[in-house]
Amino acid sequence: MAITAAEVNKLRQQTGAGMMDCKNALVEANGDFETAIDILRKKGQKIAAKRGENDASEGLVLAQATADGKSGVVLALNCETDFVAKNEGYLNLVQSLLDIALANMPASVDALKALRYDDRLTVDEKITEQIGVVGEKLDLSSYATITADRVAAYNHPGNQLATLVGLNSNTDVADDAGKQVAMQVAAMNPIALNKDGVDERTIEREIEVGKDLAIQEGKPVDMAEKIAQGRLAKFFKENTLLSQEFIRDNKMTVEQFLDSTEKGLTVTAFKRISLS
Repeated sequence: MAITAAEVNKLRQQTGAGMMDCKNALVEANGDFETAIDILRKKGQKIAAKRGENDASEGLVLAQATADGKSGVVLALNCETDFVAKNEGYLNLVQSLLDIALANMPASVDALKALRYDDRLTVDEKITEQIGVVGEKLDLSSYATITADRVAAYNHPGNQLATLVGLNSNTDVADDAGKQVAMQVAAMNPIALNKDGVDERTIEREIEVGKDLAIQEGKPVDMAEKIAQGRLAKFFKENTLLSQEFIRDNKMTVEQFLDSTEKGLTVTAFKRISLS
């Protein structure tokens, strides 16, 4: 049967698939719109099965806070090539997933995938459909949320890295400080908020390495423990957010910057997702 350009364009607008893919799907479906959508979805499933072992190390990371600034979401959708990642349609897809996450605040990647994307598909089904559109493996690889008195989001240029920071104050001053600290998290990649947040295994490893280095440097064995503790203190200072030197003024720590901005202001949580 004859397939009109309007029908092809309608299917293209709804699925994002190429014009020829849409026309072929409509021809195969004898003009039935819903059947054509299913044909495109099945194409995505076939490609997903074929490319399941491929490395999907490219993609986009986006972070955003809710309109009231009380919650935030950061997520990464991976693909195989930067050619796909740089496509405007891909950015729109990732933004649409972010919008759904912000509206629903699911607790995990699996919970996000189970949400409705639209009246036809779940998020997971939409991603599978888009695998058929772009011809590459797609993977919703990372997802995190923060809820706090104020949440600030930062998207690094190029959208390969994004961060969220939660603070204990909802003032405008706190909002600006949060954005600066969100940039700090992006640049300095802290492993915890403070030393209390560093897991015991990491601490034990740092002490052991510190002892070994001290002995290799010819220090007495009975001094090695003390030297290792000193190196651990330096490790905490360099790798925990509140103890790090503030990147905009290295004469103060992040903790001191926050307190000087607003008395008692501090970070309650942070999240960082990077593709590299």
